[in-house]
Amino acid sequence: MEVEPRRLLVQVIREDLDLTGTHVGCDTSQCGACTVHVDGRAIKSCTMLAVQADGSEVRTIEGMQNGEDLHPIQTAFWEKHGLQCGFCTPGMIMAAADLLEHNDDPSDDEIRHAIEGNFCRCTGYQNIVAAIREAARVNREAGTAPAATAPAMAPPPTATPA
Repeated sequence: MEVEPRRLLVQVIREDLDLTGTHVGCDTSQCGACTVHVDGRAIKSCTMLAVQADGSEVRTIEGMQNGEDLHPIQTAFWEKHGLQCGFCTPGMIMAAADLLEHNDDPSDDEIRHAIEGNFCRCTGYQNIVAAIREAARVNREAGTAPAATAPAMAPPPTATPA
């Protein structure tokens, strides 16, 4: 895929690839609604040029689900009521997956620190923390890595002259 060098990763994800689970909430890297994984780490895609992802693995919320089965973090958000309007949920889930990939038994303080760059105007965060705690428990009991599903993005973009 070729993209203009000035386009943001979030624009390519949403507009070119039609993966609309990644949301644009602020365009200033404040809200976290655009969080995706680049090479296994959570980043805010509204502040990364698409060409910076060249050669990287990019995973969006659409890549978390495994076929018909929701990812354990998605299931925990549903079961623990970690969402209300749902706008922030994809970014929260991606931030949570990054945390759980590196810490399979986080404390509530560690969970809150991991999601501090993701805003939710509806829930008050307690149910989000409970959902992440539950997902960590499920993953530990299953012995699975939280982000072990296939990426949901075409080959990385490359720059073309404008």
